[in-house]
Amino acid sequence: MNKFLFRLGLWLPPIAWAALIFRFSSGSVFVASKVYWQDFIVKKIGHVLLFGALATLTFRALVGEGVPKKKAAIWAVVFATFYGTTDEFHQSFTQGRDASPRDVLIDAGGSALVIYIVYKFLPILPKKIRVYFEELNLI
Repeated sequence: MNKFLFRLGLWLPPIAWAALIFRFSSGSVFVASKVYWQDFIVKKIGHVLLFGALATLTFRALVGEGVPKKKAAIWAVVFATFYGTTDEFHQSFTQGRDASPRDVLIDAGGSALVIYIVYKFLPILPKKIRVYFEELNLI
């Protein structure tokens, strides 16, 4: 396979996911529920999932580039946290949005949690399930 296409296949998913996050944070804030705590929970779970996915896609790309898995896991969390910080900074200039250090912490925690699950638990899954993740270079 062409080296360019191989690398594109590694890095296009995290770049596209980062663009999706940017797009979400550029719009107005949606209301998930009229009950404050329910709205809060849904939005914070969204942060965990969005930035956990970004960290996972970055981890996959780094491992595909030959970075050892432990280093790739650390750098994926660092990158997702950095991107979460820049996303909150971006929101400080977006009408109807505000920057929140709490959201950066939730992004970081979500990234770390998801990478921990990927790093620790995927390798011990049953073989039938594990094969799929091995093809994605996550194990």
